Amino acid sequence: MSEQEKDPKNAEPQVETAEEQQAAQAEAANAEAEAPAPEQSSAEEQLAEVEAELAKVKKALGEADIRAQAEIQNVRKRAERDVQHARKFALEKFAGDLLSVADNLERGLAALDADDEALQGAREGIELTLKSLLDAFAKYNLEQISPSDEPFNPELHEAMTMVPVPNVEPNTVIDVLEKGYQLNGRLIRPARVVVSKAAE
Repeated sequence: MSEQEKDPKNAEPQVETAEEQQAAQAEAANAEAEAPAPEQSSAEEQLAEVEAELAKVKKALGEADIRAQAEIQNVRKRAERDVQHARKFALEKFAGDLLSVADNLERGLAALDADDEALQGAREGIELTLKSLLDAFAKYNLEQISPSDEPFNPELHEAMTMVPVPNVEPNTVIDVLEKGYQLNGRLIRPARVVVSKAAE
């Protein structure tokens, strides 16, 4: 018995044929192809999740930007409107205090006898003063409301009394007791008037 036959460890390995080697390689290739690649699919899923999250964040940021721009525009418009409002009506209290001066000048003028030659100078002086005051009112858009013979308007007129008057349409202003005023279209004081009503 030879040394190789006695010791199997020292025996030379059996040589595979070329066909057997090819079959073994094909099996190994099939096994690799069939085996799942967990790391690769996991990375693709994570990438898809990150992209979806990024798209959501981009959309949210775009919407927030649009809302912020709209809010800025609204604040700007409100500020401009407040400034215009303040400019237009800054004189409201001052103008309201001057109305009694115009009223007193008109009452003084009405009290003077137009036919009395001795009072002619006084009348002219009061008329010029009243005209100067009304011109100043007009310069600052303070307009007089004197609605004699006009239909009664509750938004601009205050009815002090109603009187039955024949041949006059009901709800017509027949006398103005005190003229009204508005500043830049805003009513400061309504005209106080006497209004006609249907005869009983």
